[in-house]
Amino acid sequence: MNKQVRTSELFSCTTEYLVSLFDSCEYPWEMLPKINDYIISVIKNGITGYITYSDNVLIGENVKIYPTATIEGPAIIGSNSEVRPGAFIRGNVITGENCVLGNSSEFKNCILLKNVQAPHYNYVGDSVLGNFCHLGAATVCSNLKSDKKAVVIHGDEDYNTGLRKVGAILADYADVGSGCVLNPGTVIGRNTSVYPGNTLRGVFPGGSIIKSMSNIVIKR
Repeated sequence: MNKQVRTSELFSCTTEYLVSLFDSCEYPWEMLPKINDYIISVIKNGITGYITYSDNVLIGENVKIYPTATIEGPAIIGSNSEVRPGAFIRGNVITGENCVLGNSSEFKNCILLKNVQAPHYNYVGDSVLGNFCHLGAATVCSNLKSDKKAVVIHGDEDYNTGLRKVGAILADYADVGSGCVLNPGTVIGRNTSVYPGNTLRGVFPGGSIIKSMSNIVIKR
């Protein structure tokens, strides 16, 4: 099973204000240190139809933000997205259209493409979530190793990211069940589903069902 890790293999980015970032990085984790400066640059140039919500926070049309949500800049929230009660956006967050940033969920230094749902009690740190990704309730993208060393992506070969914090990389249409822990540097391929309650580490192929670390089947 081919364990794909390149940006072009995992994502089809059609969000206009994110295309240049995705095109400039061969591997998705290379985007993580660039998010802050990139968002500030986009905000400075503006996006048609987007308005300033607060300092260094830009939101698109028809964005619903509940009063108990907290948004710290820099951040861009795509049109028709929803920031639910108790959501905490800690800065360096950029989303495409039609995303759900759920109740009591926390987001920091991450990218969500279009139609991403992280609706209940999720943590998304130093991560990239592709189009139509879904995180089940209480699923966590863990971003820091216990030994605090640089995160290594373990695929068909090892990729030392050189970064102390790397969360999960979820390709387009990845669907992760409730109560999962995605350990630092976990990569889930396109159109792959993960059973609830798993703790995962490594790179997983697209078009698969992950029942457990040792039980992965190809979708038919």
